Parts: sequence; structure tokens; C-alpha cells
Amino acid sequence: MAIGVIGAGTMGLGVAQALAAAGHQVTAVDPVPAALNSAPDRLRAGLRAAVLLGRQEAATTGSTAERIRFTAELKDLHNASFLIECAPERISLKQDLYSALDTLCSRDTVIATCTSAIPVELLSIRVQAPERILGMHFMNPAYAKDAVEVIRGKDTGDATLARAHHLLHTMGKKGIVVHDAPGFVSNRVLMATVNDAATVVQEGTADATAVDAIFQDCFGHAMGPLRTADLIGLDIIVDTLHVLRELTDSPQFTPCALLARLVAQGKLGRKTGEGFHRYATQQA
Repeated sequence: MAIGVIGAGTMGLGVAQALAAAGHQVTAVDPVPAALNSAPDRLRAGLRAAVLLGRQEAATTGSTAERIRFTAELKDLHNASFLIECAPERISLKQDLYSALDTLCSRDTVIATCTSAIPVELLSIRVQAPERILGMHFMNPAYAKDAVEVIRGKDTGDATLARAHHLLHTMGKKGIVVHDAPGFVSNRVLMATVNDAATVVQEGTADATAVDAIFQDCFGHAMGPLRTADLIGLDIIVDTLHVLRELTDSPQFTPCALLARLVAQGKLGRKTGEGFHRYATQQA
């Protein structure tokens, strides 16, 4: 199966890595030179991390890397039978992209959006065969997570859903199906929690370490909300909050001043070495 991934940022690259590790040939497209040029080095770092986590044998990392082709040209996806779109979280940008994909790709090509919060329906209206569109919300890092939030839009066909489940099965992942809505389940809940946790720090009730310790040591969470935010990327958190604020008109999704300030300062979390917490090295 020829698979395309749109986006070579943290999420897109992680998805491409997970697909290639499962034996798929992947074409990863990103028009941004900085993302494209740094992708091979970041891929190598991701493969090393997968080995350390016990997700991949060291001897297979070379063949995994060889299965991924990087390109800046969207037209290189014309033969793909399955696309996973990991473009930036901007409604108009994604809608324009889907209009272009509708012209470029076969009507049999399944297109899965890895959007954080944008409803599938807002994207599927831009294609002539909306039954082939669905959401596949991978979590970061995609190669290390066993489940994927699968979003069924109102027009998503049974065959499309079956093909998505089959692809996830080849990757050793389970799809959990939910209905279409802004933020779905994961980010409708998580983004409000992160925003509230950041507000608690902003107001001086507790520092980030204490907030995360409450969730880990009192509630048994593997990771607190602010370390989770750092892992996702604070820029992505803020973008997702803006989308949820626009689509729900709920003030709980207005990014708090601390989140906005950290993003403005370039403190985006693990990928920059500092966010709510400091990290010894920048992450892929």
C-alpha cells in the first residue's frame, strides 16, 4: 500500500516513522524547507528513542528510515491509496489543502486527518467523495502509542472505516471510534484541563511541578497535564485552543496569559528544551 503523510513536523514525522516501522512505504510531504531539511536528523533521533523504549529493534532502524521518502511536492502523493494529513491546525489552510487533494488524488484514496480539534465535516465538504474522509488522531509520539482516536464524520463510509482499522492493525495499534465534534473526546477534555492547569500556575496557587505531581501521585496519571502540554508542544496547544474557542464559543478555551507568553517567548516545551518545565536536551 502506498501511503502519504502530509507534514514533516513532530506529529507527521512520528506517524511516518510508525508506518515505516510496520513495513509500509511512505512519502512524507512538507513545503516548509526548515521542516523538510531537518526531517532526516529528527527521524534518526526518533528511531533511537523507539529503540530505547523497546518499540523497535536497533537492527531494523536502517530499513525503517529507507522506507520514508521526503519531498516538498504535493503532487508526489498522486498515487497514494491512503493519506494521513498532519498539516498545521488552521481551518482555512486545511480546507484549501483538501480542495487540492480532491483534484490530485483518486476518488478511492482514503484521506485521514490527524487534526487536533477541527471537525471532520469541515474538511470533507471540500471533496467530491466525503465518504472517504475520516479522522485518525494519533498521540505524540505516534510510534510509542498503542491507540488512536478514530473520528467518524457524518459521511464517513463503512469501507473507509474498515480500511483505517486495517492500517492501524498492521501498525500494532487499536482504533477507538468516536463521533465528530470540535476536539472530539481527547482534546475537548485535555485542552480545557491544560488551560486550567496553566491558569493555576499563572495565579500562583502552585508551580508546574506541584500541579503535575497532584495528577501523577494523587490521581495515578502517568504524566501531569503540563508535562503533557510540553510533550505536545505549547504552540500546538494554543492553536488548538483557538480552534475550540472559535468552534464552541466557550470562554474556557481562551488561552490563558501564561500559555500565550510562553509561546511568544519561543518556550514551546520539549522540542525547544523549555516550556512549563526545563529539559536537558531538545527532543525530536
